[in-house]
Amino acid sequence: MPYKEQKIEKLFYAIGEVAAMFDVNTSLIRFWEKEFDIIKPKRNKKGNRLFTKQDVENFYIIFHLVKEKGLTLDGARKKMKENKEDTINNFEVIKSLKNIKELLLEVKNSLND
Repeated sequence: MPYKEQKIEKLFYAIGEVAAMFDVNTSLIRFWEKEFDIIKPKRNKKGNRLFTKQDVENFYIIFHLVKEKGLTLDGARKKMKENKEDTINNFEVIKSLKNIKELLLEVKNSLND
């Protein structure tokens, strides 16, 4: 199995970093922050938003519901309130499957080389 360098986890992410993770504009991150009460960034002395790892994971769930499954914001909010545990579990399964797919593609590519 190929060596994979472990990612260094940060405590806080700037809004630009979060936007880059999802390939969206920072305005969408600010909008989702207002629309979903599970996103609660800290602010530094200058007023800049500092997102935690948990905030980023919540963005992944929102992104999945809105961009990948095509739910409206109201639909995503409702799904998060009514069935949050199931939504998170489904998202975790999908995330795991994507990671497995990436690993298998890496193995396939290394065999073809």
